Amino acid sequence: MRIYLDHNATTPIAPSVLEILIAAQREQFGNASSVHSFGQIAKSLVDDARASVASLIGGRPQEIIFTSGGTESDNLAIRGVAETAASSKRRRLIVSSIEHEAVLNTVKALGKVGWSTTFLPVNDRGIVFPEALSEAITDDTALVSVMHANNEIGTVQPIPELAGITHRYGALFHTDAVQSTGKIPVSVDALDVDLLSLSSHKFNGPKGVGALWVKRGSRLAATMTGGRQERNRRAGTENVPGISALGAAARLAEKKLATRGERATAELRNRLETGVLANVPGTVLNGNGADRVPNTTNISFDRVEAESLLIALDLEGIAVSTGSACSSGTLEPSHVLRAMGLSPHRTQNSIRFSLGLDNTTAQIDHVIKIMPRIVEKLRTLSRSGSPVRS
Repeated sequence: MRIYLDHNATTPIAPSVLEILIAAQREQFGNASSVHSFGQIAKSLVDDARASVASLIGGRPQEIIFTSGGTESDNLAIRGVAETAASSKRRRLIVSSIEHEAVLNTVKALGKVGWSTTFLPVNDRGIVFPEALSEAITDDTALVSVMHANNEIGTVQPIPELAGITHRYGALFHTDAVQSTGKIPVSVDALDVDLLSLSSHKFNGPKGVGALWVKRGSRLAATMTGGRQERNRRAGTENVPGISALGAAARLAEKKLATRGERATAELRNRLETGVLANVPGTVLNGNGADRVPNTTNISFDRVEAESLLIALDLEGIAVSTGSACSSGTLEPSHVLRAMGLSPHRTQNSIRFSLGLDNTTAQIDHVIKIMPRIVEKLRTLSRSGSPVRS
């Protein structure tokens, strides 16, 4: 049995979305910027997808900029706002300390060229207190960026409160909604944000395509020069097949949310949590008590190195993660868990399980059944002096 529990890294493309992708790739090869019929057919696919993505998040089609994914959307939001504010007194960027590296490293890069940067702390549940932003924000702030849902522990931030504070200082607010879009209802109006990033492959669409929603009237400079695509905001020939498939994934996600399909995922997630915590001694839920997206759980396993557990589970056909896929290969402990104030050991013995549309009760019960044996074996190896670190 092969069980995939790493949907926060990427999701399998839905069959109906794959059909749209293949059909567009095979049949609609025109350049969407061309004026002839081939180009106009391609443009109609892009326009349909723009409307579908806008509908998923409650925005207007003309506010959607298609990108290559979440990282580019985050970069465009932060660098685009920074460039428009560069000649003004607003030279400060504020982000949370648990952002995805696409945000953190972009802000750090701008800090090296003269921007003032502030990293907001979080509590032991991974939540940014609005009071922390109130204390940090100043009149010279250009942009505040706080992710909607965290990719490692799934906690949902109080975005409307944070955005309200930001707007009182005349600054713009961006949220990385890559891990919330398609999993929970997302409304740009309810969130009160100015910019929002999303990525297709996080909700059963293809890789290599995403979007940035920019509220009408928000000043944003293009960061890629070239043609006049995307209303002069993102140059480059449109990825028509990918964009068309993103639109199909958005429609699928909106349909699932309309029927409260996320409840089934939450039930499976809760079943997994309850089973693991009850049957494996020395386990603790990270982010316990916080509002979380329904598919994500992050659990610490005492006296077990996370990487060893990940490999052991993979040998059993079960795919999980120790955190962000974009940080794979690093020996550094999770910056998210560190920011929450967890002990060094606990930051290195935590596993993320993230569920998706293809998971079943039988799969979850199988994971619960084998976890005690695997964890006890690793603990025994550690006690006997094997290379497994604890």
